[in-house]
Amino acid sequence: MEFGLTPEQEALRKEFDDFFKEEMKKAPAGWTGGLEDLFSLDEGWNFHRHMAKRLGEKGWLSFAWPKQYGGQESSIIEQMILSEVMGYYGAPGIDIFGLGMLAPTLLAAGNEDQKLEHLPPIAKGELMWCQGWSEPNAGSDLAGVTTRAIKEGEEYVINGQKIWTSGAHRADWCFAVVRTDPEQSRSKGLSFILINMKSPGITVNPLRDMANNHMFNEVFFDNVRVPVKNRVGEENQGWAVTRMMMNFERSNVGAFSRTRRAASHLAEFCRETLRDGKPISEDPLTRHRVAQMAIEAEVGIAMSHKVAWLQHKMNIGQGRIDELITAASAVKVWGSEFEQRFAYTECQVAGLFGPVKRDSKWAPLLGTPENSYQTCLGANIAAGSSEIQRNLIATQGLGLPRTW
Repeated sequence: MEFGLTPEQEALRKEFDDFFKEEMKKAPAGWTGGLEDLFSLDEGWNFHRHMAKRLGEKGWLSFAWPKQYGGQESSIIEQMILSEVMGYYGAPGIDIFGLGMLAPTLLAAGNEDQKLEHLPPIAKGELMWCQGWSEPNAGSDLAGVTTRAIKEGEEYVINGQKIWTSGAHRADWCFAVVRTDPEQSRSKGLSFILINMKSPGITVNPLRDMANNHMFNEVFFDNVRVPVKNRVGEENQGWAVTRMMMNFERSNVGAFSRTRRAASHLAEFCRETLRDGKPISEDPLTRHRVAQMAIEAEVGIAMSHKVAWLQHKMNIGQGRIDELITAASAVKVWGSEFEQRFAYTECQVAGLFGPVKRDSKWAPLLGTPENSYQTCLGANIAAGSSEIQRNLIATQGLGLPRTW
């Protein structure tokens, strides 16, 4: 498999590269490019908002969109190239929820008013979103959500709780799956609703992870009123919109590109660090471990390129949704479990200094081994567990029968 770029796309990649090489000189001290820097630290969030507006001014957030919504009607491949370069530099500015998930969903399933209201601000990098899906008793089993939305005239009144909501304390808006008909079983009574996070009745409480990062939150809805016009799709048909969105969440090329650079930093650390008077890069086992991580990063990038190509084929009416779902699920499994393998390898290679926290002068590699080791545990759960992804590969890709 070989994905070549046209001369125009190569020139665009160079333009991206030159831009981020300069812009990332303005990053806050100690910036690593992780979500913990973005959501936990005020200076990180401010830098993210600055970069989002810079990208919006250049029209780089919406290459493949129609022009009436702020796009350039270009190819999704250009968007993939941008994500890959941004990932390499650890650059913020991409709203993974609003731009990466909601925007393509609105383009496919939203009405004209919703597109005109929400897409231009996303294209300009002006508004940020969060994802109101998981609940205390409904995570991977998303169809089990119980947050209620009762229709009163031209409004829904929402009561309930969401949990593990990444960036809810920073977000301007939230897209949520809520239950609008409790009489219908599971996915048949759900609706997909857009909620302004400044609405009265919303309470956001922090959920800090093992490394004391503030990325996650629990969100409480107490008689929150939302206009009916904010419902995407038909009432009680939100599961179809939700499943559509899941296929926009998992190409993940930026994360693999970021790890590609992290692997090069790890190799440099091995060349510069002495153990028993010799660089640890001369140890065959260490060389093998680092090389294996570099290889797996390249595998992930190739898989992500395939997903982008399949999305492009879908956009021009030549693709198959089952093929796209299978490839996207495969990338999710590989990426989640690779993230964990890389974190463990970093700690092993760093040795006794690996667990040292990032605020210490003794912390190697800006403290990423310690932070990654603690935060990677949830990688194969967040955004759909590896078990669910393997079920999708089996049923959608291989045509195997369901056993449940």
